[in-house]
Amino acid sequence: MEEDQGLIRPQLRPLYFFFGGLAFILGAVGAFLPVLPTTPFLILSAYFFSKSSPKLHQWLLSLPSFGPLIQDWEDKKVIRPRAKFAAILLLSVAIGYVIFFTGKAMWLKLIMASIWICVSLFIYTRNSR
Repeated sequence: MEEDQGLIRPQLRPLYFFFGGLAFILGAVGAFLPVLPTTPFLILSAYFFSKSSPKLHQWLLSLPSFGPLIQDWEDKKVIRPRAKFAAILLLSVAIGYVIFFTGKAMWLKLIMASIWICVSLFIYTRNSR
């Protein structure tokens, strides 16, 4: 099947559009809540919109705050040093709070610590320039 401008099969476009919208909403909420990361959700949203709605994809890339970060990721798989620092710091604060200052079950704390380590290592090991 021939793809046009990175679009997927027409029957899957609504599904990709839905997930793009969901990721965008989570990213927008993450801009106000430190427990949700903004940039990864916007990158995910850009991916889904690139497959379902070129207009929304271009709109995301034109956002002054996040457009250049998304473009860096799409073009070169690069995360800027300041974004790396902010992401790892906020993730550490949010998960650290749950691990050290709540009475959650130990198994849940171990899962959260594992996620923290994996996500932090992923972010840290991406190219910066």
